[in-house]
Amino acid sequence: MQSFEPVYIKTFQKGLLKDKIIKAYNILRCCTLCPRKCKVDRLSDQRGVCKTGKKAVVSSYQAHFGEEKPLVGRNGSGTIFFTHCNLLCIFCQNYEISHQGQGKTVSNEQLADMMLNLQNVGCHNINFVTPSHVVPQILSAVEIAVRQGLCVPLIYNTSGYDDPKTLKLLEGVIDIYMPDFKFWDPKVAVRTAQASDYPEMARKSLIEMHRQVGDLVIDETGLAIRGLLIRHLVLPNGLAGTREIMRFIASKISTRSYVNIMSQYRPCGRASDVEELSGFLSQKEYEKALQDARKEGITRLDHT
Repeated sequence: MQSFEPVYIKTFQKGLLKDKIIKAYNILRCCTLCPRKCKVDRLSDQRGVCKTGKKAVVSSYQAHFGEEKPLVGRNGSGTIFFTHCNLLCIFCQNYEISHQGQGKTVSNEQLADMMLNLQNVGCHNINFVTPSHVVPQILSAVEIAVRQGLCVPLIYNTSGYDDPKTLKLLEGVIDIYMPDFKFWDPKVAVRTAQASDYPEMARKSLIEMHRQVGDLVIDETGLAIRGLLIRHLVLPNGLAGTREIMRFIASKISTRSYVNIMSQYRPCGRASDVEELSGFLSQKEYEKALQDARKEGITRLDHT
């Protein structure tokens, strides 16, 4: 296999990254980055649903070994956990970060330094966790970092509640998209995240992500270098709509989609507000989710 070069390097060399940064920051003047479309002036530090102003807020950054095997390799995935979230699921396992705002405001230069530090300790990629509300800051930091030698794949690790128009700004920048597809039923999305349009936006976003990067490509060393990796957290009592989501992936994305069907649901945050989410996922429910995926033609399943 030929030597891999992250897609953002050519985008930078062609002078296209600067234009993307300008367009992204212009959106912040009346913020419509995500489907919430709060229309607040974040450049003046006004706050909408994501509670983030002009600068990004970071909870932590580190070499992470709990991600999918093609991302972790030997040295870990270089995760940068952004504070706050535009979806705000009531059962979030990072509730203190997403809802309560634990983290530190950082400049774009500091964000670039984090990327370079993670690369320097051997991380195989830079993994932006919950990035949907800080796309301008990420783009700006990437421009700074690439000037200083950043050269590992970039991962966009998202809830799936993205606006395809914003995702288009990331074309030629992001190497690996890693969205979750959480719920199929809009009524469930309302009960758990006050986002009735989540299923629709997740469908549109996954289609756009796949258009940009295609199916997940894994190199001869077992590391992912480009493509789409889809996560799906199985919820108790069938609330996620696993069968329908797998059918959509197989029919509208690709039967070669790499999918991680996750079993680690536990009642966190305010999960008890929804009675069906107050308990743990059973092994039987998880096994049924795997069977449903295979029945719909999804067989490239993660075995981390």
